[in-house]
Amino acid sequence: MGMLLTTLAFLVIHIVPSTPLRALATRLIGERLYLGLFSVASLAGLAWMAYAYKQATFFALWPGLHLVPVAVTPFAFVLLACGVLARNPMLTGQAGALKHPEAARGMLRITRHPVMWAIMLWAGSHVLAIGSLQAAIMFGGLFLLAAAGTTLQDARKAAQLGDDWRRFAARTSNVPFVAIAQGRNVLSLREIGWLNPTIGLALFGVLLYFHGWLFGMRAY
Repeated sequence: MGMLLTTLAFLVIHIVPSTPLRALATRLIGERLYLGLFSVASLAGLAWMAYAYKQATFFALWPGLHLVPVAVTPFAFVLLACGVLARNPMLTGQAGALKHPEAARGMLRITRHPVMWAIMLWAGSHVLAIGSLQAAIMFGGLFLLAAAGTTLQDARKAAQLGDDWRRFAARTSNVPFVAIAQGRNVLSLREIGWLNPTIGLALFGVLLYFHGWLFGMRAY
């Protein structure tokens, strides 16, 4: 029960920014203070959820597919690094990048939500790998939050940014490779480059090496 409550609380914290409550809060306390409080609440919610996960009784639902994260998570870290380190108008404070005539470049040609898809791949692979009720609740909750976050972000950006957003959305897709398959964009490995993907893979390697020390279990 505690695992379910903490996961619901974490989801609520992250749904608020896509409701009229955000506009009200920013009018009352300002954008910077709101973002600071949201970050603190988000980290606190994640820590509470992780604590509840550790305390929950293990209840197996299926045999854990332990090698799934090893196969899937490298792609998640590449998406994460490319989404965070490159110019990305979906990130806070970077909406001005939509003014660029080629805003949908690099990894954004594949999906306009590389960070959210990174979370979905990471969380979904852990649901399959662990195969327990508490993993299904916690990691499944993170997966659903990221999936819902892509559509909620799109709706918020469309309302805030108007024509700039519509030009960007016409060249991109939420689901990876859909815009490319439809001919609205083209894949450019040259734009993605090698540095950011290498950083992502290096971070994955560090996490894999220290997984047992950090989380009390081997990753493979």
